Amino acid sequence: MKKGKLYMVPTPLGEEALPYLPPVSVELLLRVNHYIVEDEKQARRLLRRIGMRRDFATLSLEALNEHTPPEAWFGLLKPAHEGHDIALMSDAGCPGVADPGADLARLAHEQQLQVVPLPGPSSILQALMAAGLNGQQFAFNGYLPRERHERIRKLKEMEQIALQRGTTQVFMDTPYRTAHVWQDMIENLRDETMVCMALGINTPSEYIRTASVRRWKSAQPPTPKVPCILVIGR
Repeated sequence: MKKGKLYMVPTPLGEEALPYLPPVSVELLLRVNHYIVEDEKQARRLLRRIGMRRDFATLSLEALNEHTPPEAWFGLLKPAHEGHDIALMSDAGCPGVADPGADLARLAHEQQLQVVPLPGPSSILQALMAAGLNGQQFAFNGYLPRERHERIRKLKEMEQIALQRGTTQVFMDTPYRTAHVWQDMIENLRDETMVCMALGINTPSEYIRTASVRRWKSAQPPTPKVPCILVIGR
């Protein structure tokens, strides 16, 4: 029997960003019967918005998030071994990037299943594109530590790498911590360090600006509780 494939399907970065979902991804999402999703309610809403007319009772939506027990992981890929394609979707952006989908993709490789990445929205790359900093040498650092002392240490470490090696540093944080992270950056990074703040990418409230820490000190950015990508460079 021919095995199915695991498709990594990026999803819009906000409800208003549906036009940024490529036709190839829409076609795939409307074709398959098996989905692995971060949140079932949000996934159903997206599928309806892109034109899903089938009864959801005929579809399989399995959850993959921080609450998924380890013993459930192997079962998630069972449909592929039975010949069915699977669409893996995160809540927003690219599955497998700062997302548990990475472990599922690795498991699929171990089980000799084909993993197919589809094009679509990526807040990380879009922030890097707009930042005006070194896009040939960069590193994505995921989320910063929650504890403030460790967070400041990590910020200084990234700054040193950016200034000495020219490697642009990209990271994200949760909406409710954006203001705290921003204050830590302004108070602890060097005046000449360049920082880009990218808020609400692909939404009507999108805000992207790059400036030195010195300039940011006199022009505080908005810090609404929306998804945020921060970039440090020289």
